[in-house]
Amino acid sequence: MLGGLIQQLLDGLTIGVVYVLLAAGLSVIFGVMHVINFAHGELFALGAYFALALIGPLGGGTGFFVALLVAPLLVGVIGVLIERFTVRPLYGRNPLYHILLTFGLVLVINDLIYVGWEPGSVSMPIPEFLRATVGVLGANYALYNLFIIAFGGAMAFGVWALLEYTKFGLIVRAGSQDRQMVRNLGIDIDRYYSLVFGMGAALAAVAGIVLGGYQTVSPEMGTSIIIPAFVIVVLGGLGSFKGAVVAGLLVGVIQTVLRTHVPVLEGLVIFLLMIGILLIRPQGLFGSEAHDDDGGELLTGTGGILDSQTRTRLAIVMVGLLTLVPLGVGTLYSMYVVSLVIEILIWGLFALSLDFVMGYTGLVSLGHALFYGTGAYAVAIVLLNVSQSAFVAIALAVLVSAGIAWFVGFLSIRVSGVYFAMITLGFAELFYNLVSRLEITNGSDGLFGASAYYGVAGVGIDLDSIAIFLGTVTLTGQTLFYYVALAALLGAFLLTRRMLRSPFGSVLKSIRENEQRATFLGYETTIYKRRAFVVSGALAGLAGGLFTLNTGYATPSFAHWLHSGEVIVMVILGGMGTLYGPILGSFVFFGLEDVLTDFTARWRLVLGTVFILFVIFLPQGLVSLPSQLAPYLSRGSGPGPEPTPEDTGFGGGDD
Repeated sequence: MLGGLIQQLLDGLTIGVVYVLLAAGLSVIFGVMHVINFAHGELFALGAYFALALIGPLGGGTGFFVALLVAPLLVGVIGVLIERFTVRPLYGRNPLYHILLTFGLVLVINDLIYVGWEPGSVSMPIPEFLRATVGVLGANYALYNLFIIAFGGAMAFGVWALLEYTKFGLIVRAGSQDRQMVRNLGIDIDRYYSLVFGMGAALAAVAGIVLGGYQTVSPEMGTSIIIPAFVIVVLGGLGSFKGAVVAGLLVGVIQTVLRTHVPVLEGLVIFLLMIGILLIRPQGLFGSEAHDDDGGELLTGTGGILDSQTRTRLAIVMVGLLTLVPLGVGTLYSMYVVSLVIEILIWGLFALSLDFVMGYTGLVSLGHALFYGTGAYAVAIVLLNVSQSAFVAIALAVLVSAGIAWFVGFLSIRVSGVYFAMITLGFAELFYNLVSRLEITNGSDGLFGASAYYGVAGVGIDLDSIAIFLGTVTLTGQTLFYYVALAALLGAFLLTRRMLRSPFGSVLKSIRENEQRATFLGYETTIYKRRAFVVSGALAGLAGGLFTLNTGYATPSFAHWLHSGEVIVMVILGGMGTLYGPILGSFVFFGLEDVLTDFTARWRLVLGTVFILFVIFLPQGLVSLPSQLAPYLSRGSGPGPEPTPEDTGFGGGDD
């Protein structure tokens, strides 16, 4: 009994120390530079692969220790380069830009790992003497695990001492409080920031190496560990080194105990803890209250760039072209094109739903895949268990998604900025873990085989059973569903545009421009933001429901955090706060994917690079491209003076 408890405690501490190293780097980077680094998990994986490359020729004895020294240094240098050339240009901008930038880095670094190494899991050789076991209070324990605890603990202590008791740490801590003051003292604080980013990256690499020897190394190890790392940082307190240590060890032990005694709760409890902490004490167990510019006002849209008349003409042309797409099947292209455009339309609707809340209220949802997944599963469960009516399934999907959005919004909108982004991520991960375990959702396998008819109470039609003949073209099955998806997108666009032109929309825009001023005018901004969140959640649920209606399946991957990241990419790529921009972003995203996959399986590498360039050089997205190019085209040199609101159409409406 005692031996078992000791075994679980040591196992928990082993994983906990890995979490500490990973979360400490994240926490230090956020505490000093206020950068939420989603690419931290990929640097963790990169460290493990660099170690494998070094151990290969040197062997698992000496090579392991050489790798433990050299690989973190290499990753640290990469971290310095990342900070210097991608993060630094964004200092002074809203913190959301850092989230977006590092999400692009996730795509790039992950694909670079695939380019450099083979997919699949690989065991990392460790020194032979570390494979031995030792007796600890009646239990046999792997010496390598004790090595992880001792080495990781020493590393964490060394970093803490460096920050607390050295001149370097003093300058870094001063810079985190007031960067300009440190500059006025003649200190090149940017250089210190680069070193801190590199140090955080090196810590992630150390964590990746020691965990690689404990488990295995795979390209997915970064994306799977980054969310628990964020949970630890949130629990401990954003920017708190001490909090990262305590929360890391705590989560490691809790996970190990739950895995042994209540495995079904392993992936749920830590997210419940994260949500609870954010609701009760957003700054975490050991963090301090964030400044307003740390999260109170995240990125908000600035309205449309094109004038109203141009937008209307373009919209008519686009709708006309989209209406003709199924008519080209068999003559101009294959059915694949229709399937691709259906997916684009559905994701355009998903992106539009996120833009409605992110671009018009400043609420950045990092867990919007929760509502997409809810809609998908609601449709699948209804079709398989209740009724095969597509209308009933979609209606319930929208209602359930709206209800969950109201609940999440009711709890979450009391916090703002980074904290709101994190709590939505927590809810999405909670949902992801639930659908991966519940019987009604068929666990990690998901639900398949859902079919529907378009009618109510058994009276209706199956799209596959009817055909509409237009010359040489026959519209049936998926080509008819294409028009369902197109109508849903147009309906959602017109609905949200109507809302934004109503008094309700005027309040949302005033919140976007200046929430404090809107509050002074007597508006309950929390209620308006919650209503917008409900509308957004309902539309995202509609998108997920349509996807399942078309494909007949729903899997947990629909609610994965990468889906939330991808839809944010589409919104930013097209242009946030414009409604039509995210739809454009969806076309560009899937269009690039389709074109690039013909040339390389590593299309995310190119897409991630494009996205990074957009965040740095074209933060207002593709819709701002005409105004950016206009000075060059009209004058032939230079961007000329800053455009006025009348020139850019900022004052001309948002839709």
